[in-house]
Amino acid sequence: MSAFRGTQRTDPATERLAGWIEPVVGEAGYDLEELVVTPAGRRSIVKVVVDRDQGVTLDDIAEVSRAVSDVLDRNDDGMGRTPYVLEVTSPGVDRPLTDPRHWRRNLGRLVTVPLGPAGTTETVTGRVTAVDGDGVVLAVEVKGKPGAKKRPPTPRQVPWGELGAGRVQVEFGRGAEDTLTDGELAADDDGGEE
Repeated sequence: MSAFRGTQRTDPATERLAGWIEPVVGEAGYDLEELVVTPAGRRSIVKVVVDRDQGVTLDDIAEVSRAVSDVLDRNDDGMGRTPYVLEVTSPGVDRPLTDPRHWRRNLGRLVTVPLGPAGTTETVTGRVTAVDGDGVVLAVEVKGKPGAKKRPPTPRQVPWGELGAGRVQVEFGRGAEDTLTDGELAADDDGGEE
């Protein structure tokens, strides 16, 4: 039984738990990204996924875990008398980017995402360079012929309505100094090299 914030249908017990847990997580300064309750023998596993703009540390996880445990213990009718195991975690890199806050938290990261209106989407790979109320700006990698000189990425403004669920691409050996800004992208459009 899963409850994603703002999604379709969940079972009543998970909805009731979310009603108790979400305010506690919000008061601590985090977003409740996911709540999953899974039966495991005579107990249940309650998995709480939290995130925030500044990221989440192990100390943050411990803080949220104590707060959620307290609210579950105070409302033990929520889990019935069923024992439970509480798991509090942050989202992994495989979490799809679906909300504006997910995109904002991944500025500078390389993503793969389907773009375009339903039925006519194309999948592109690009670096998230800006996020605003209108959508996302991606520095899209230009595909070239094998062995040809690599061309600089092209900035592409994508409105929210044409943006699918993005996936962060894991990059090894990439330093922070390698991230291009919008100004650098514009300056590089004249044919200069990275």
